[in-house]
Amino acid sequence: MKKRVFALLVLLYIFLTAILAGNAYAEDANSKKDMGGFNFEVIHPENQVDKKTGYFDLKMTPGQKQVVQIKLTNPSDIETTISVKLNGAKSNSNGVIEYGPTVIENDASLKYDFVDIVKGPDEVKIPPKGEKTIDLDITMPESSYDGIITGGIEMQNITNEEQKPQSGSILNKYAYLVGMILKETDTEVKPELSLNKVYANQKNYRNTVFVNFSNTQATFIEDMTVDVQVSGKGSDQVLYDTKKAAMRMAPNSMLDFPVSMQGERMVAGDYSAHIIVTAGADRWEWDQDFTITDEEADKFNAEDVSLLQESKINWTFIAGIVGGLFVLVIVIFFIVRKVGKKTKKKKRKKQPGTKPSRK
Repeated sequence: MKKRVFALLVLLYIFLTAILAGNAYAEDANSKKDMGGFNFEVIHPENQVDKKTGYFDLKMTPGQKQVVQIKLTNPSDIETTISVKLNGAKSNSNGVIEYGPTVIENDASLKYDFVDIVKGPDEVKIPPKGEKTIDLDITMPESSYDGIITGGIEMQNITNEEQKPQSGSILNKYAYLVGMILKETDTEVKPELSLNKVYANQKNYRNTVFVNFSNTQATFIEDMTVDVQVSGKGSDQVLYDTKKAAMRMAPNSMLDFPVSMQGERMVAGDYSAHIIVTAGADRWEWDQDFTITDEEADKFNAEDVSLLQESKINWTFIAGIVGGLFVLVIVIFFIVRKVGKKTKKKKRKKQPGTKPSRK
C-alpha cells in the first residue's frame, strides 16, 4: 500500500512540474514581444536589392550620397532614449559574423571601413506613444569598388541605464541589430585567405593555440571548414587538433581560430601547425612553425583555470587516505578471519564425542 501511495505522489509531482514549466515558458515567450522597450521598422529605399529582408541591401554608385531610415516606435507612457552604434562587420573565433560592438581589430586588407562610410546619431529620443526615425547618412567612395562593404546598426534602450538594480537583482539589457550591405557592381569577387600567424595564448582562461588568418577580399566566405593539427616540430605525433564546420567570415576580416590544449600544461618549445581550410570548391592549406617561450608557458600555466583547479587538489593527502583505508580493510579482514577460526574451534570442542560401536 505504501509503495502505491509513493508512486502516485511521484506521478503527481511530475505532472505538476510539467504544467508549471509549460506555463513559465509561455509567459517568457510572450514577454519577449517588447523586451527592448521599443519597436523598429527598416524603411527600404528604391535601391534596395531584396525588399523581403529585414536589413539594408543597397545597390549604390561611386560617390553616391544617400539617407536611409529606421522607424522607431515607443509603446510606453514615458519618453524613451535609444542609443545608436555603428559597427563594421567582424569574424569571431567561432566563425560567426559580428555586427555589434566588439574588440576584434580591423584587418589590414580593409580598404573602406563601414563606420567611415555610414554616419548616424549617437542617440534618439522617442516621445511617449510616439515615433521617431533614425537617419543614416551614406557616402560611397568616389572610385568604383567591386565587392561589398558591410556592417551593423545596434539600437538599445538606455532610458533607465542610470537606475542601478536593487541588491541581488539583475538588470537585463536587450539590443536590436540591423545589418547593412553596400555594393556598387555585380562583379563576382572570389574569396582569398591569407595566413598571418600561429601563436600561444588563452581562451576563457584555458591554454590554447590560435591560428590567425584573414579573408583579404570584399566578399563573404560561407560554409567554411577549418581543420588544424599541432605537433612538435619535426614530429608526426599530433598533440592537439580541432576541426570545425559551418563557419563564416565577413569581408576583409581576420579570424583567430582556437585549438584547445584540453587542460594540459603548456610546454615551451618549437611546434608545427598543419592547417586546412575549405569553403565550397575553394581550399587553402598551410604548414606553419611557431615557438612557445618559457615566459609564455609559465605565464599561461599560472593563469589556466583547469591547472589551478588541479593544483588545489592535495593528491598526497588523498593517496594517504586511500592507503590508510586499504590497510584498514586488510586488518579488518584478518581480524574477522582470526575470530572466525576461533569460533569454529570452540564449536568443535562443544560437540560430544562419538561412542565406539559394539561388535
